[in-house]
Amino acid sequence: MAVMTEPADRTWGAFPETAPWVLDRADIAWMPVVDRLRTAARDEVPVLTRPSRIPPGARVATVAAHLTRAVGTWAWRKRRGAFDTTPGASTADLSRRLRRGAETLGPTYIKLGQIISSGEGLFPAALVEEFKRCRDQVPAEPFDVVRRTVEEDLGARLEDVFDHFEPTALAAASIAQVHAARLRTGEDVVVKVQRPAVATLVRKDLRAMAWLAPHLVGRIPVTALANPPALVELFAETIVEELDFRLEAANMVDVAAMLHDLGQQGYVVPRPHPRLVTRRVLVMQRVSGFNFDDVAGMRDAGVDTHEVVRTAMVALMEGALVHGIFHGDLHGGNLFVLPDGRTALLDFGIVGRLTGERRLAFLRLMLGATTNDVRTQMAALRDLGALPVDTDLDAVIRDLRLDQDPIDPTTLTGEEMVAEVQRVVKAMLGYGAKMPKELMLYVKNMVFLDGAIARLAPDLDLLAEIGHISLMFAERHGERLGRELGIDHTQVEVNLDGVKAGFGLEKDVQGLTYRELQARRELIQKRMRDHVESTR
Repeated sequence: MAVMTEPADRTWGAFPETAPWVLDRADIAWMPVVDRLRTAARDEVPVLTRPSRIPPGARVATVAAHLTRAVGTWAWRKRRGAFDTTPGASTADLSRRLRRGAETLGPTYIKLGQIISSGEGLFPAALVEEFKRCRDQVPAEPFDVVRRTVEEDLGARLEDVFDHFEPTALAAASIAQVHAARLRTGEDVVVKVQRPAVATLVRKDLRAMAWLAPHLVGRIPVTALANPPALVELFAETIVEELDFRLEAANMVDVAAMLHDLGQQGYVVPRPHPRLVTRRVLVMQRVSGFNFDDVAGMRDAGVDTHEVVRTAMVALMEGALVHGIFHGDLHGGNLFVLPDGRTALLDFGIVGRLTGERRLAFLRLMLGATTNDVRTQMAALRDLGALPVDTDLDAVIRDLRLDQDPIDPTTLTGEEMVAEVQRVVKAMLGYGAKMPKELMLYVKNMVFLDGAIARLAPDLDLLAEIGHISLMFAERHGERLGRELGIDHTQVEVNLDGVKAGFGLEKDVQGLTYRELQARRELIQKRMRDHVESTR
């Protein structure tokens, strides 16, 4: 009987056991140019986001026309009483029109829609639900366009590389679409193909956004805190790297190596092909499993959905704090849950990278959160770039009342809650706060995990789970990270009072399930909505 041997690349990467090919990091055709490409992408961002004195071409007018049409038509129908009395009918209609407008405008705005779709709890539920269609239900490019792109980039006829290439896309999103295929050598693969001219269009859109952003400062209340110019720069940092699939393939290798180094058994990463990766084409190993929203299917197969959530929380934190790298775009379309309960990560166009002092600052931020050290958290946010370097941290703490006992928001009226939000926003604006890229990606992932808990583990005790993960993390990595921070890790004590304060809970509360948290949120949101409606 033949003896099955472990693929050699599983000694350093978290790849599936079945290997259509084995990766040798010293013999990957596209790897030598990756550092140069990443540097070039980073250097391009300031150029793209520098506002011009005059509008950059007709693209500004095109964008304004489409968005004005979407909002204007909705407003006209609302004035005429075209919507029935079904709760949310008007909001659903506006959300649908905005999503269609984004799809018409193309990749940049579809990507914005994808970010909104991951913002459950941050954006209106109807808007989030509608923009989920931007993840993988965007109209696909015709097959002849796909063929032309693949043949140009691989330098060969489609039939010379693939035994079969499925003309219908498995999924289509902002930057690219994916097709199932089989190589001439017999391996089943997925081929990611960039949309034609997308790189040129994205750069035009970024220049248009950069011109428009300064004109929005202080004019639209919801954009004030975001700091529109900084938001454009943040968005540019995330999308420019996505325009070269060689960077994405390198991200796959790096994340797989990180997961293996951590001993993280709950995740796998499909192998990119060592030869068939170009700027616009990425051939990778095909994996399949349950969609992340298929809770019933997972449970019927015996998958422990609570463990799926725990693994995601631990892997995200360990990757960021220990290795300074994490998948930056978690959402339901980028994950499969395998029948054995492991999760396959997909789509590595956006990856968070924390190096040097920024990783240590992020580590201090998390340490301050679990030990309830507010000043450490504020200093870490400053060092991450969320606050100016000359910020008076004690003044920030006083102005935000972080040195006082938390107020349970469920005890406030709608008017009091709105006033509190306005007070915090005004204070943050006064200090020039902004959201660094890596922190934004991490928070966005946490928002996704928040929604995942709602579906997969609604009865999970959040406080107990956070405490358990903190202790586990200290046991695994405390000595190493304490050495890096110059502290005695044995003297660090977990104190969840700050975490409780973040939930608006009193210090004596001992447990909080997601169901209870959601009920609190719904009460808060209802009171704020009622107050806003009463003032109209």
